[in-house]
Amino acid sequence: MKNSEIHELSTEEVVARISEERANLTKLKFAHAVSAIENPTRINRVRKDIARLNTELTKRKAEAKASATPESASE
Repeated sequence: MKNSEIHELSTEEVVARISEERANLTKLKFAHAVSAIENPTRINRVRKDIARLNTELTKRKAEAKASATPESASE
């Protein structure tokens, strides 16, 4: 998943995608523990996708908090 694709998602979609990817990562790890999976680099890609999604979610929360907080008056 590219960053440009992540930016297009809504916040709710990002949260849903994080949970989907975490479930996918768990399945991949289990499959790899039982027997070697065909492409073990998929585990790293899924982990990086989760990190990208979490980064975007954190960024959006910070932006929402900054915009919700009234700016202090400079006098």
